[in-house]
Amino acid sequence: MDNKGGPVRWQVWRQDDNGARFLIASYDTEDAALARLAEMEETGGHHKQLYWAARSDKPRQ
Repeated sequence: MDNKGGPVRWQVWRQDDNGARFLIASYDTEDAALARLAEMEETGGHHKQLYWAARSDKPRQ
């Protein structure tokens, strides 16, 4: 929870070779997002992809 009492969400993103960015998934905890991030970096495939986790205060949809 954030200091306002609302949920803090974490998102995992990917940027491809052409610079296009894609939201992969949203998680309730930073630990869950970082675990997914580590998994994606291990199995990223042949092309160099950029992966990152970012905090998001957007409500769950």
